[in-house]
Amino acid sequence: MMRYHPIDENVLSQKWDVIVIGGGINGSAIARDAALRGLKVLVLEKEDISSGTSAWSTRLIHGGLRYLEYFEFYLVRESLAERERLLRNAPHLVKPLGMAFPFYKQNRRPPWMIRMGMILYDVLSFDKSLDHHHILSPQQVFERVGALNPDGLSGAAMYYDCQVDYAERLSVENILSAQQQGALFLNYAKVTRFIMEDHRVRGVEFQDLLDGKTYSASAEFVINVGGPWVDEVLRGVGKPIKRLIGGTKGSHLVVPPFPGAPKIAVYFEAQQDGRPMFVIPWTGRILIGTTDLPYHGDLDHVEIDDDEMNYLMSEANGIFPSAQINVDQVLYTYSGIRPLPYVGDKKTAAITRRHIIHDHAPEIEGLISIIGGKLTTFRNLAEQCVDLIGKKLNRQLRPCITKNIPLPGAGEGSFGDFRKQFMAKSGFEVDIANHLIEIYGVRAEKILELTRQEPKLKERLHSGEPTIAAEVVFAFQEEQAETIQDVLLRRCMGAYNNQAGLDLLMPAIQVAGDYLGWDKSRREQEQQAYKEYIRRYRPKLLRASQM
Repeated sequence: MMRYHPIDENVLSQKWDVIVIGGGINGSAIARDAALRGLKVLVLEKEDISSGTSAWSTRLIHGGLRYLEYFEFYLVRESLAERERLLRNAPHLVKPLGMAFPFYKQNRRPPWMIRMGMILYDVLSFDKSLDHHHILSPQQVFERVGALNPDGLSGAAMYYDCQVDYAERLSVENILSAQQQGALFLNYAKVTRFIMEDHRVRGVEFQDLLDGKTYSASAEFVINVGGPWVDEVLRGVGKPIKRLIGGTKGSHLVVPPFPGAPKIAVYFEAQQDGRPMFVIPWTGRILIGTTDLPYHGDLDHVEIDDDEMNYLMSEANGIFPSAQINVDQVLYTYSGIRPLPYVGDKKTAAITRRHIIHDHAPEIEGLISIIGGKLTTFRNLAEQCVDLIGKKLNRQLRPCITKNIPLPGAGEGSFGDFRKQFMAKSGFEVDIANHLIEIYGVRAEKILELTRQEPKLKERLHSGEPTIAAEVVFAFQEEQAETIQDVLLRRCMGAYNNQAGLDLLMPAIQVAGDYLGWDKSRREQEQQAYKEYIRRYRPKLLRASQM
């Protein structure tokens, strides 16, 4: 398969300060921070930006209320501070979300314990812009939250966290920001071997999974941010290294809104095992999750199983009796692996969600691996990691500035003013304009410019869907897409409509093919590759047609 963005061996052959392995949220954030602080950065990702764990979360930017139960006060405070920064620095992607924790007689955690947790949560978020918690009566629960099961309900605690509808876009924008500072990002570049000199890493070899060629790159330091694949990447050292990752599987269901569906997120105890669970309004649909199971299977193909589906449906129907969710109503699912630290047989819920920056020295110099971490705290992890790299390189780096610098889509001025102006003057229909703003932020202006240059690109890919043809071209030209999977799953986000993007697939291939000069064979290849990949989502459309 031909690359749209060919690898320039002259550029690649320079000596890099840092090679980052992994283009998820943590890898992309480390690349951004390092580049902003003056380091020459190369990012290698074996699939595409945010194609692993970063895409499989519950899509919350939150303090981690339940971590208080395990006395992880530092983690909660860190998360709440980062949540506030993301509200400022990525207002197009991160938005406040009301949450309700219902009090049930059968709960393992009594109401007083939840109230104490809420008070502590408020104290730890003393500098927040969001409202503090409130206690709701049963009647207020039904009015403000939804048709929760009334049996044993004595009220609820209502508080606020944040939601990121498209977590993938956080990674995309971190990579874009890193590139603006001179970083080089290569997707479909699988690291196969570390280049060693005595006990020091001097670089890596990697295979281009699109053209099959093998390349090498040299660096002062290599950071392994492979998520669940950290241990797999470390095999490239060529000698045994202790196991670092003990991944757990998390699965979600996506269903249409049902009678009495929640108006805000509901955070509740599962009846079967007491696990914390969510039922959340999301992109006009309802997101239900998540499971937390030890996983020992194929990291490259993670799929919900029937037991997980039944568990999630049962718990959702238990908290919302009017839902009556069954398999036929499930639009699609998604599953992924949390890259948690390996702790043997410890209970999964008790495994820390803190990140660990693991320096392999003195056994192996010039190599760091990142273990664990939360979506919410990616920026702080990156700052700490780059601080350590500066010390290891014995170099005085520029100060970290990511606390205060917006992501590219946020722009520099008032985002609210930009939204009003774009909605009024773009000429797009309201749903399209909203869609472009909420995915690209101020960069929606670039898509508008594309449609002015080529009016045909203003057309919707499918009737009733807000995704337009210009987004396909934009993904390749401006956001490093190489395949239609990249476009639909991680750029325009069309894969997360009711049809899992299958209704947009052929129109998107038509646009890409026409503008990029794809022949019939390439178009067929893209079609089959997308359908094969999306099967793991168990989408309703494929189940119905048995495609």
